[in-house]
Amino acid sequence: MGGYVANTALQTGRGQLRSATLEVKIPADRFDEGLAGLAPIGKLESVNVSAEDVGEEFTDVTARIENARRLESRLIALLATRTGKLKDVLDVEQALARMREEIERYEGRLRYLHAHAALSTLAISVHEPIPVVGHAGSSVMAEAFKQAWRNFVALVAWFVQALGIIVPLGGLATAAWLGARRWHKARAPRTAEV
Repeated sequence: MGGYVANTALQTGRGQLRSATLEVKIPADRFDEGLAGLAPIGKLESVNVSAEDVGEEFTDVTARIENARRLESRLIALLATRTGKLKDVLDVEQALARMREEIERYEGRLRYLHAHAALSTLAISVHEPIPVVGHAGSSVMAEAFKQAWRNFVALVAWFVQALGIIVPLGGLATAAWLGARRWHKARAPRTAEV
């Protein structure tokens, strides 16, 4: 497309999803084509498009250059006709040098604005798909076995915790049953004697 990759950043490591961020500069008139060309890479998750209007700054800088060039012409004409003191001539030359520096700075800014307006920037972030089971950098089967072991340990831990409730309640129920049985046996012979 006549563009170039301006910046790249890669993130990778054990137990981490691999990802990358790319900054791509493409001609502004091919922006839509470049955006559409990203679809085959994978699933598009989000798109943010923003535009920056540099027209006002361009007009402002152009006007400043024209004014600076007029002043430069007047200084050159003044220097050409100046036959006075050396100090006056040096002052005009210094003013001319400052004006030339300012013109060059404005011209540089215009070149930047031309380049900025001619290119569009695409910031692209890509990452691996998130695994269905486990985490990045691990085996799915190994994760399944680890999860099965964790589930077994959790079941045993739940059973031990349940014993903390079942044993005391069971003891109370047994004591109540035995007490009721003794009481019932103790009352049974009296009713037979009467």
